[in-house]
Amino acid sequence: MKEERDIATPSRTKEILAKHGFTFKKSLGQNFLTEPNILRKIVETAGIDETTNVIEVGPGIGALTEQLAKHAKQVLAFEIDDRLIPVLADTMQPYQNVQIIHQDVLQADLATTIQSGFSDTAASLKVVANLPYYITTPIMMHFLESQVPVDEMVVMMQKEVADRISAVPGTKAYGSLSIAVQYYMEAKLAFIVPKTVFVPQPNVDSAILKLTRRSQPAVAVTDEKEFFKLTKAAFQLRRKTLWNNLQNSYGKDDTTKQWLADSLEASGIDPKRRGETLSLAEFAKLSNEMQARKG
Repeated sequence: MKEERDIATPSRTKEILAKHGFTFKKSLGQNFLTEPNILRKIVETAGIDETTNVIEVGPGIGALTEQLAKHAKQVLAFEIDDRLIPVLADTMQPYQNVQIIHQDVLQADLATTIQSGFSDTAASLKVVANLPYYITTPIMMHFLESQVPVDEMVVMMQKEVADRISAVPGTKAYGSLSIAVQYYMEAKLAFIVPKTVFVPQPNVDSAILKLTRRSQPAVAVTDEKEFFKLTKAAFQLRRKTLWNNLQNSYGKDDTTKQWLADSLEASGIDPKRRGETLSLAEFAKLSNEMQARKG
């Protein structure tokens, strides 16, 4: 029976874990998915075919890797846990188009890895992964800021984080993380994954987030670093006004206050507003005005 051969079935997962004497490490945020149909849906959402190269992070015992391998041109999977390397060597044996990289993805030089790991570097590149909960944001930002030509990311994360990333201005979930990701990508919540389909079972539901790279950033800014510094400052204390948060971050001396006041006025932004009410375009305008007035 074909279904039984899927790594993600509960019985096969149990079998693999027992065979290798594997125990879960809480510190690595390990939760293995045991529902093959959800994995197929992830592959479908990502639009993986034989023209696609895929990077996976945290393959675990290879449940998602297997489904990716069946459709993709090549799969590079980063695994940090030493104990899973022999397990993956075993479960991925039938797939010649999979390469397991035993490394922390955050330490990886992604451009070099892609250059040496994929035979056809001109193929469409996508990141598809069940991201470890404790390190979701750093991994995503590592890819987004690396300048690596990722066309799309289809990633599983805690539902709450997915809500924050895809949030729109004026909502409770909207914050500097929403802006940081939406600056580079269009974010869409694809579907919810219940906590009941994992071993061990996490405390919260997950969500699949689909991120598609924009042909150019969402807004034009004169200094990206300063733009992101401003957005972080604006959300420092959510109940405070923009004016209070900016003073807390940039300084309260007369010169700084004058600079902030002039920049806000030139941007047409009321200093009494809160950070969560500003759109990406408004943040860009304010950031550019602040840079133009910098002494």
